[in-house]
Amino acid sequence: MGSNLAGPREQVNHAIEQLAELDGCRLAAVSSLYSSPPMGPHDQPDYVNAVVQLRTHLAADALLDAMQHIEALHDRKRGQRWGPRTLDLDLLVYGDSVIETERLVVPHAGIATRNFVLYPLAEIDSALMIPGLGMAGDLLQHCSAEGLVNIGSPDLRAV
Repeated sequence: MGSNLAGPREQVNHAIEQLAELDGCRLAAVSSLYSSPPMGPHDQPDYVNAVVQLRTHLAADALLDAMQHIEALHDRKRGQRWGPRTLDLDLLVYGDSVIETERLVVPHAGIATRNFVLYPLAEIDSALMIPGLGMAGDLLQHCSAEGLVNIGSPDLRAV
């Protein structure tokens, strides 16, 4: 998840709490928060990113629907690709599934190359096997941490 508008740290903290409250889901792990420069246009603020692990019985599409509903609650506007946003929630991995539909690609296409995704993911579970790519911890060897700063733990009141 990531945010760079409207109090990014608070947006991420609140989104973590909302994910933990989803029916059919249980929060299993939360990474530290990380600051990272924008991947897209550089005339925007840095992002605050984190990764959470959920245990769920929801189907992948149902989980995606719930995540997009949370984005909408945060006034997410889909516009410029890689542009600024109040909240971006991505489904990175769904067990050992490989999913390629019009709506959803899992594992996420950028999972092995985006440090703001891979480092917090490996922090949660470095032995996580990412289908078709390998273990999260092993993938770090080919992913620079340049520009990525651990800014501490999330502030979770309700979790």
